[in-house]
Amino acid sequence: MDSILNALAAGQVIVCDGAMGTQLQARGLTAGAMPELWNAEHPEVLTAIHNDYLQAGARIVTSNTFGGNRARLAGAGLADRLAELNRKGVELARAAAGKRAWVAGDVGPTGQLIEPYGELTVVDAEAIYREQVAVLAEAGADFILVETMNDIEEALCAVRMARAHTALPVFCTFAFNAKGRTMMGLRPGDAAQRAAEAGADAVGANCGEGPDAVLAALTGMREAVNLPLIAQSNAGIPQVGAEEATVWDTTPEQMADHARAFVEAGARVVGGCCGTGPAHIAAIAAALASERG
Repeated sequence: MDSILNALAAGQVIVCDGAMGTQLQARGLTAGAMPELWNAEHPEVLTAIHNDYLQAGARIVTSNTFGGNRARLAGAGLADRLAELNRKGVELARAAAGKRAWVAGDVGPTGQLIEPYGELTVVDAEAIYREQVAVLAEAGADFILVETMNDIEEALCAVRMARAHTALPVFCTFAFNAKGRTMMGLRPGDAAQRAAEAGADAVGANCGEGPDAVLAALTGMREAVNLPLIAQSNAGIPQVGAEEATVWDTTPEQMADHARAFVEAGARVVGGCCGTGPAHIAAIAAALASERG
């Protein structure tokens, strides 16, 4: 496929996949278990999830490597399998996508706070991200997706390492609360501007407090940067349903309406985060296709 940056420069609106964790949990992933381990132990499940999203209309599939950095894997006793699990995550996504979709090499937070708020140094954070992005790139990802960031310094470490140690485009998204701030208090426009200065090719919002928070974040980012914007909202706010099951309150049809608003606000990559599934992505793809006429 052509570079995703060329597609965005040509004005395309690209549909991304939805939640990975939600889909794995529906297939038996237990609380506290490492999703990345399923790349090796249950590859057929990952293949099925990727194919479900592709059939729903996604043109980006995301590797199951969100927690694949050394800091998170070490907590589960899996640090020595970092290269294996990250490589396998990309290979599974690549095999499913073929030439019909792009593969995002997924990079999430370390789960630690950077100094002065925590003990993780910038040097150590950069080393953690340098190691992961190099494996993702070598395995065949089309671009690096740094996502669900709350700490701007951590996000910048990841973006800088992806820019310096791969030849791939770098996308970066942040999670915002209902007050329009990250957990560390940063406004969307400031987050976007600093990520752009570090080398991000596209910026946006994911996860957080649902579609309204994502829409507000896009508005702030659009005023700050001239980059493609990304919108990957949760399916609303989770509720506890029968038998203590987690229930998400945004339907596929409602998500489609939100997707139209995201595009109107400037989003050029639209998908889903926690609580979304193939039905949500199918509704988004259909809505955006009808908008294009």
